[in-house]
Amino acid sequence: MLTKDLLRVSRRGGRYRPEVIGLERRRLAATLIGTYQGHVGERRKTLERAVDEIERETEDFKLVRGFAALLDREATFETDTPLPPERARRVAFGAAEAVGVANDDEREQAIARASNDLAVEPTAIEDSLYADRDCNQRLATFDSRWDPDTLIEQYNLSLAQTALFDATEVRLKSDDPRALITAVKRLGLMYEIEQPNNDANDGDNADDSDGPLADQRTVVVTGPDRLFRRTRRYGTAFARLLRSVAGTTEWQLTATVDDHGTDREMTLQAGDVSVPGVEPVAEPSYDSGVEREFAARFEALDLDWELRREPDLLETGSRVMIPDFAFDYRFADFRVYFEVMGFWTPAYVEKKLGQLAGVEAVELIVAVDESLGVGEAIAASDHRAIPYSGSVRVKDVVDGLQAYEADLVADATADLPATIQPSDDVTTLAAVADTYGVSVDAIENQAFPEHERLGQLLVRPPVLATVSAELSAGMSLSEAESVLDDYELTDTSAVLSAVDYRVVWDGLSGGTLEKREHETDE
Repeated sequence: MLTKDLLRVSRRGGRYRPEVIGLERRRLAATLIGTYQGHVGERRKTLERAVDEIERETEDFKLVRGFAALLDREATFETDTPLPPERARRVAFGAAEAVGVANDDEREQAIARASNDLAVEPTAIEDSLYADRDCNQRLATFDSRWDPDTLIEQYNLSLAQTALFDATEVRLKSDDPRALITAVKRLGLMYEIEQPNNDANDGDNADDSDGPLADQRTVVVTGPDRLFRRTRRYGTAFARLLRSVAGTTEWQLTATVDDHGTDREMTLQAGDVSVPGVEPVAEPSYDSGVEREFAARFEALDLDWELRREPDLLETGSRVMIPDFAFDYRFADFRVYFEVMGFWTPAYVEKKLGQLAGVEAVELIVAVDESLGVGEAIAASDHRAIPYSGSVRVKDVVDGLQAYEADLVADATADLPATIQPSDDVTTLAAVADTYGVSVDAIENQAFPEHERLGQLLVRPPVLATVSAELSAGMSLSEAESVLDDYELTDTSAVLSAVDYRVVWDGLSGGTLEKREHETDE
């Protein structure tokens, strides 16, 4: 981005369009890059004089200053002095007060006195006094990322970003809408999504009626304060959003810009500006601490549901919404959406209720802040409402999911054979469940006629007989575990109990096997 004083826009026809440049400015860009490279080691004021000279030879001074502003960010300026400037000034000013400086001779006396106090040459005092002023700093390094072509590309992007500083609303289309929504949320902006109007074709290129984005939805972006009043305070966020938008292949932006009290329309699309060395869009952040806290606590549980952030778009009449989360059941093609409703403004609540009422044919759980008092309205939309205050209780959400899971497990169990006969001599319930693509709960009560169930293990009786023959009373626990390991019997306690052994502990020396005695009726 540039400062607003470097903005170059055209207002022809009532529009508002940044005056981007082409490769015909490559020579100017190369000249400025070379000027910076040639002034490494020089003072900033010397570099600035050289840039001023280029500016005088160019018809557009704002363009030169814009290039220079970008190149300044690639430069490192340092204070290079024999003494710390603050120390040199403190001693020199003290000497000047003692001498009483009123002319050049007295100034030299003060400098000499200061140099004597610091045991340095007078020139060291002179060189250090004001060396930390910007104009006296030296250009230490200039490691520019830009060549002439990419500098022009970056300038155009920065210029377009600056033109958005006074925007009050931005309408966007992109061939990567998920990346777009992610960027909007990351920047703390608000959005609505409108369905494409395929019937509109007024010849205006901004509508993209016949273009590659004709079937894409429009994302209308504003800021939270827009609910209360018209504001330009989100212009910087809009500018940052443009970088993410311009990183996609096909895109279109239409902004309403407050141009000194006059609303003007600015339209940009792919090809107008681009991002040199496109950076990947960052991972989505959470809209609120409530969502972040819930996600962290839910993912710490070992459940049969996988949490997904901002899963996909849901139709809500003529518009769409993106729920905060979705829960995907691991053992079936079944998804439950989850929305955290915590924003308190009446306008937002009304809009959200309208969206929820329009969502059909999906399972949706809504965690709603108790202060909103809209739980009954949500329930009336055939969605599960979970009230919360401060933070969403994970248990409440898990309880809601378990209601679905009970039906899913019952359906899976109904499709299983009446008896299950695994081919392995030793296996686990989890392995069998994985074979059938169901949860462990679905096979929990199934019959395994050829195996004995020992905890989570399934073991054929001949294996147990062999293991029993290899064990003996007095054997150490470690020796017994080695025998069990040979047969992949991982539940030591359950297996030993099945073959009538128990472990006797003798202090800290370890355990030994002892034959269990069966009680007999007399």
